[in-house]
Amino acid sequence: MSSATSDQDIAASEPRGFAAERLTFFSDAVVAIAITLLALELPVPEGPTSAELLRSLGHNRSEYISFLISFAVIAAHWRAHHRLFHFVTTVRGGLLRVTFGWLLMMVLMPFATRVISEDGGFEFRFVFYALVQIIALVLFLVMIQQIRRHHLHRESTPPELFGEFYRGIGTMLVAFAVSIPVAFFTQWAYACWIVIPVLGSLLFRLRRPAARA
Repeated sequence: MSSATSDQDIAASEPRGFAAERLTFFSDAVVAIAITLLALELPVPEGPTSAELLRSLGHNRSEYISFLISFAVIAAHWRAHHRLFHFVTTVRGGLLRVTFGWLLMMVLMPFATRVISEDGGFEFRFVFYALVQIIALVLFLVMIQQIRRHHLHRESTPPELFGEFYRGIGTMLVAFAVSIPVAFFTQWAYACWIVIPVLGSLLFRLRRPAARA
């Protein structure tokens, strides 16, 4: 029996909506564990005096900044997943396998955060982290495609929902992809992750009134 047939049988044997609900709960738990692992990797400041504790905090600032970035990134992934699966009614096709691939990237995020926060070899560390994000975003796009192709969503799903997802995920994909070559010239490549989405949002807002007119 193929894995695809097995997934189909599992979904067909459960009440409509139950498989999707179970997958959502499982995904929430995995994301929560990933965020917890992020915090466990944080270095504890050391020193017998307040001044030395502050110096220790400054010495480990890259780890703290990386934690905040990854927390925001994982939270954004979870928010998008939560919103999407609110409209999913069942799990069929390759949706289950793609979701597990996406969850693998979430679990890998604490390790990628540890890698990018270390000293030396900035280009390799940055590229590794960005690639993890790119793979996660691509898998999320495939999830959307699976949901649309196999009509796994509610009839009441807002028609503009998928367009919003494609636009938002696509913008983040561009941001992480562009940041990779930029990282070979400057450590300010991080700015791409903020500047490009902000510019994309502004351009969309400027074009929307024009389209309505």
